[in-house]
Amino acid sequence: MIFRAKYTRNTLILYIVLSAPALGIEYWFETIGRPKYAENGELKKSGEDLEAKGLTEFMWDVLYWTWACIAAAALLGNPAWWMYAAVPMYSMWMASTVLLGMRNGMAGMGTQDGGNGDGAESGESKRQKKLEKRGGQKTQYR
Repeated sequence: MIFRAKYTRNTLILYIVLSAPALGIEYWFETIGRPKYAENGELKKSGEDLEAKGLTEFMWDVLYWTWACIAAAALLGNPAWWMYAAVPMYSMWMASTVLLGMRNGMAGMGTQDGGNGDGAESGESKRQKKLEKRGGQKTQYR
């Protein structure tokens, strides 16, 4: 009776669907990380670095988070699967920071040679120009 109430069809479907990314990632890591040998026993390819930055690092994060969600679902039940919603939110946050960084980096490229030249050639900052305009402190170099 307890077994039937605790493990329903929905629980099994949630487990299969939400564990699929982790199983796929584990298979991928096993495939790319294993060395390849020629027929004579000579090493053809040593295998990819599983400590690489970028996509591999993100895949490790998804793998660990999936394991944490499985453990939480085993202890707390089906509502713990909502923790898995953090993966797409984390992905969107990472993508937005990358895109904003690229946009800010690209925005500064147009002003290097075609700008209006507000002190770029004289080496003075806007603050120094304002102070000199008011007749305040003149910049003294020693």
